[in-house]
Amino acid sequence: MNYVPKLKKDYKEKIKPALVETFSYQNTMEIPKLVKIVVSKGVGDAVADKKLVDQAVEELTKITGQRAVPTVSKQDVAAFKLRKGMPIGAKVTLRGDRMYEFLDRLITAALPGVRDFQGINPNGFDGRGNYSMGLQEQIVFPEIDIDKVKRISGMDITFVTTANTDREAKSLLTELGLPFKKN
Repeated sequence: MNYVPKLKKDYKEKIKPALVETFSYQNTMEIPKLVKIVVSKGVGDAVADKKLVDQAVEELTKITGQRAVPTVSKQDVAAFKLRKGMPIGAKVTLRGDRMYEFLDRLITAALPGVRDFQGINPNGFDGRGNYSMGLQEQIVFPEIDIDKVKRISGMDITFVTTANTDREAKSLLTELGLPFKKN
């Protein structure tokens, strides 16, 4: 018997029927689902020190359980001494079981570890059913050893869904367990 992540199982058994009941979908393909999670980290000081990008890649790899890739600049910016093709960050795109595992760890372990946590901002939707949020410290994840961290840095997390509206996407993400702030 193959292992199925808890959130994936919950989505199939509980969340899909709840969404159908709320939005009265006619077809099962209309039910919104989580497609991918993109975790990215910009390293502004990488212009001066190339090792910072390697550290960012290593941290994102530990946090997500999947190899991160360095991102490079797309254009020259003279004010920042930035050349086209220079590494300036890192990112990971999670799909399938790893995506659900990361989401579960984010909800159960990382977000409760954020100082003065009141819930995540519900205004991060883009109008097309995708949600973006930011974390200010990478040390909220239990995979990161605080003693080995040279500098505290944040990251951006983007949830890409098949929802057509922000209301449907928020309902999906709330059912999956993301703790949004109450307005």
